[in-house]
Amino acid sequence: MKELKNKIHYWCPEVTRYPLTGKHVTAAVLDTGIAAHPDLAPRLLGWKDCVNGERHCYDDNGHGTHVAGILGGDGKCSGRQYAGIAPEVSIIGVKVLDEKGDGQIENVISGIQYVLDEQKRSRIRIANISLGTLPHPGNEEEERLLFWVERLWDAGIVVVTAAGNMGPDAGSITLPGISRKVITVGACDTFTGQRGMKAVPAYSGCGPTLECIKKPDVSAPGNRVFSCNFRYPSTSRFPYIGKNGTSMATPVISGAAALLLQKYPDMSNMEMKLRLWDSCDNAGLPENWQGHGRINIQKFLSAK
Repeated sequence: MKELKNKIHYWCPEVTRYPLTGKHVTAAVLDTGIAAHPDLAPRLLGWKDCVNGERHCYDDNGHGTHVAGILGGDGKCSGRQYAGIAPEVSIIGVKVLDEKGDGQIENVISGIQYVLDEQKRSRIRIANISLGTLPHPGNEEEERLLFWVERLWDAGIVVVTAAGNMGPDAGSITLPGISRKVITVGACDTFTGQRGMKAVPAYSGCGPTLECIKKPDVSAPGNRVFSCNFRYPSTSRFPYIGKNGTSMATPVISGAAALLLQKYPDMSNMEMKLRLWDSCDNAGLPENWQGHGRINIQKFLSAK
């Protein structure tokens, strides 16, 4: 997950806008940008650069491309082996973080405002926000960010945010994941995972929040997740790269949400959140680590 520093770039060039059917789902990815990776490029529906104002999509860090690939990459470069969760979803890239993965709150708010403006035209149903910072009580800029993130939710968008990588101490959920409205995602395998013969240190943000809200809502795998490499094919022969973090767990949930909306286009974000809570598996971790449990996508999609 990337760090905010109270301090976001813009593309919508010759994007081919095709007719959107009733079951069409678009997800906005607010991150470091999105590169024109072959697994993503055909479904990049739009772009906004709140950092540098560029009109053409790009990613100068790689984090956003990786996140977008987990959510909706079609796996073209691997014969579908490394496809994302929802390979038919359309994606709008919103660059709100710089080349170092840092960002200013004003830029994130600008990105959120763009998503709200574009919501109806592009049928944006999901906003993936794999970024955050530890909250500071009384900070007006952070309160504004929380206000605008909750405006996204109130507009009917499924807002999925990362729990952050500041755990595992209690109260380590990052902003905007502390919002009682949004779906906050932890990485369930950061507490028990192994990397070769070496244990993976626990880092996933844990609740409760300062307002005693139970968080995270759910958890998903976050360790050694392979997804789109932003340097491919220009400077790397490897289409995919592995990354760790709650940033990687978050688009797993966003992708599952896209699949459910393809099946039930009229489902509200609150209905989806409750369904998600009810269809998780117990990962054997404390509630303030795993939330309602680890995502079970099959159960999530088939529950009545």
